[in-house]
Amino acid sequence: MAKTVLKNILQILIILIFNNFLAQKTPEKLPKNVVNDTISKKDTIVVKKEALDDILRTKADDQRRDVPKKMTFLNKNAQVKYQDMQIDADYISIDDNKNLIYARGKLDSLGKIIEPVITTQAGKKYETNEFSYNTKTRQAIAFNARTEESGGVITAQKTKKYSDSVFAMRNADYTTDEYYIKKKDTASDYFMRASNIKLIKTKNKSQIVTGPIQMYIEKVPTPLILPFAILPFSEKRAAGILIPSFGEREDVGFFLNGLGYYQPIGEHFDLKVLADIYTKGSWNLRPQMNYLKKYRYSGTFTADVGTMVRGIKGLDDYTKNSTYRIAWTHTQDSKSNPFLTFSASVDIVSTKFYNNPLNNNYIFNQNVLNTQQSSAVTVTKRFLKLPATITGSASYSQNFATGLADLRLPQMNVAINQFYLFKSKTGVRQGLLENITVNTGFNLTNYVSTQENELFTKAMWDKMQTGLKNNIALGTNTTLAKYFTFSLTANVDNALTTKTLNKYYDPVKGAEVDEIQKNVAGYSTFSSSASLQTTLYGMLKFKKGSVVEAVRHMMTPSLSFTYSPDFSSPGFGYYKNYYNAQGALTPYSIFEKGIVGTPSSGVVGALGFNIGNNIEMKVKSKSDSTGVKKIKIFESLNLSGNYNFAAKDHPWSVFSINGQSSFFNNKLSVNTSLALEPYKIYFAPGATQGIRTEEFGHFSVQGFNVQLSYPLSSEIFGEKTDYAKKYPSKGEVRNENYYFDDDNYAHFDQAWTLNINANYAYSKGLSALGNKIASVGLDGSIKLTPYWNINGSTHFDLVTKDLAYTRIGFSRDQRSFTINFNWVPFGQYKVYDFFIGIKANILSDALKYKDRSFTQPNAPF
Repeated sequence: MAKTVLKNILQILIILIFNNFLAQKTPEKLPKNVVNDTISKKDTIVVKKEALDDILRTKADDQRRDVPKKMTFLNKNAQVKYQDMQIDADYISIDDNKNLIYARGKLDSLGKIIEPVITTQAGKKYETNEFSYNTKTRQAIAFNARTEESGGVITAQKTKKYSDSVFAMRNADYTTDEYYIKKKDTASDYFMRASNIKLIKTKNKSQIVTGPIQMYIEKVPTPLILPFAILPFSEKRAAGILIPSFGEREDVGFFLNGLGYYQPIGEHFDLKVLADIYTKGSWNLRPQMNYLKKYRYSGTFTADVGTMVRGIKGLDDYTKNSTYRIAWTHTQDSKSNPFLTFSASVDIVSTKFYNNPLNNNYIFNQNVLNTQQSSAVTVTKRFLKLPATITGSASYSQNFATGLADLRLPQMNVAINQFYLFKSKTGVRQGLLENITVNTGFNLTNYVSTQENELFTKAMWDKMQTGLKNNIALGTNTTLAKYFTFSLTANVDNALTTKTLNKYYDPVKGAEVDEIQKNVAGYSTFSSSASLQTTLYGMLKFKKGSVVEAVRHMMTPSLSFTYSPDFSSPGFGYYKNYYNAQGALTPYSIFEKGIVGTPSSGVVGALGFNIGNNIEMKVKSKSDSTGVKKIKIFESLNLSGNYNFAAKDHPWSVFSINGQSSFFNNKLSVNTSLALEPYKIYFAPGATQGIRTEEFGHFSVQGFNVQLSYPLSSEIFGEKTDYAKKYPSKGEVRNENYYFDDDNYAHFDQAWTLNINANYAYSKGLSALGNKIASVGLDGSIKLTPYWNINGSTHFDLVTKDLAYTRIGFSRDQRSFTINFNWVPFGQYKVYDFFIGIKANILSDALKYKDRSFTQPNAPF
């Protein structure tokens, strides 16, 4: 071999010497015409273009050149740089004949790749086992390539590079598992596998286009298969398929909930279309459009349109109903125009929409319990110099129990800003006159209550009422004798309406008739009141050494006197009389059943009282730095009532007692109310309805209510364990939240919460038999492990002994994706729902984990 090398060197030296000799020989000069005859265009020598467009730079610990074969071999720490590409590998060969660069990763003793080939091009890094690159065609083939793209990793058995922007891959996996991306783990907790993938790159973005793609969890295939997928790698919003949840509901069968597509539209809009499909024939379509203009406004249009099918066709239990829901919300940014604002919250549903929910989310969030729905659109105009605010609105409310719809269209309110009637002489307001304030405004309302099928028909317009109201309120206050606050108020109400009531008894029909008459009528009423209020403090101290050091009592008594005349007297003309079925003369107001209210009847000259109390206790406490702890016995305890001097009978009102307090470090909240009837209620033998007598002093409970709420948690019971100090080692890779003892048992903080709500209500009135309502509600969650969570809620009716709405949920956090399961086992709607979703933002459109749009925080726009 040494002789062959020596021979090659001698040949090269001879050629160089010969060329040098020829170069030194001076050519003879030839005549010009001879030159022209000798050299022609056909004889011109064309220099071939070099195969390489740039210099090929190489380095390695061991380099070898095979001149006859035109091959270069690089071993150990090999590197090749060509144009914007750099290849680092354990072995690289360069074939000048084929314009081919081949690289291979480092092998172990068994021939297994233990270190990859690293190729860097245009700032992008690729890892492969083997890599081939043609410098002439600029095409490449890689085996077991690993490519990082915008928070995700693609690994493919074979990758072919057609150009700098198009890559074709065979048997490729894509994942966003952070541990796999950062090489903390050799296997990802999930990946999406496709037999063919095309990666397309442009200057601003790149995307993956695949054929059939299947989700694997812990290398186990799942039934989640898509016929194709387009995964965009861009910071901008992008279109994608929305993956549904699936489950079963007793009344409508198995389902796919939320199957759909997300499509951004321009800069300010996006559209999401979802579908719910049930095996028993029900279906639902849910389009949703979001819009946003930064610093101006944002809003959402949504709809639910579908058909609910229950039972089997041909049988008695078969029903088929159409349902709909249309909603629109609009919010104006406060920075856009402080003098003119517009907002909308429109939510219109069919009468039995919540009784036929096709969207299971309405079951899980308890919307099926809704009995009313309301909508409103509001425009508010403020002025820079005028002290007034004008508000125009339209509202619509539905009552699902009665089937009635209330419409207020249009409605306008003009409010004048509060002002003082007199100026202050000294700059500091003193006395009753200088403190007189005036509040006034106008309210115009068009109102109708009708059946839904009569909306915007002649029948509805005939029922429409128009009313105009004006209120003028004057108030003032001052301090008397340093400790008393004296207040005076006066109210004047003016009203106009377009319809009045004529009431009479029809002997033919044998019923009372309410006849609505179309005529303009109005009324004016006024009332005045005076009040006196002060605050008293009391302190009861105990002996030194006692657990209870002191009890503090703050009392706020107030007296008020209210006067208003009898507006039912004939002189005002607001009331009329008719003979009822028994022939008795019965008064009624012509403004009854109207929208402007009814003037009060009877003279009111009532003395009212209210006694407010606040009671606290100071006790010794080692946990407090001051050594003393305050405990609230009653945050508020109010007793109120009034005595009407002008009343002909029953001058005393029902006494009301209301209390509020909290215990156990403000954890247990207690709210109570009690209504006491001061007069004796007489019941005739066998009667269920009593009569209120004039016998005062027989206090009986007419109503009682108590509400309790207590949030419990693992933090309340015992001290929090410092696992880092208690246990010798902490988990690694996917077990960072675990601590291990000497026996290798895992320990972690098993947090839990439990909210307890209890309610008891008793109402009696004049009935012999009172009504009771009593229930207990539980709402809580517990972490079985740092990644497994169970949550649920239930309510138990203590009167009927029945379980009300109950929901149980399970969730598993796999860091890069989650698994959710919700189950309603009892009640009218028995349903379970299962969902798997990807957390990564890059897949949040294509494989929906949670709704994403530019109207939500942290979403790109």
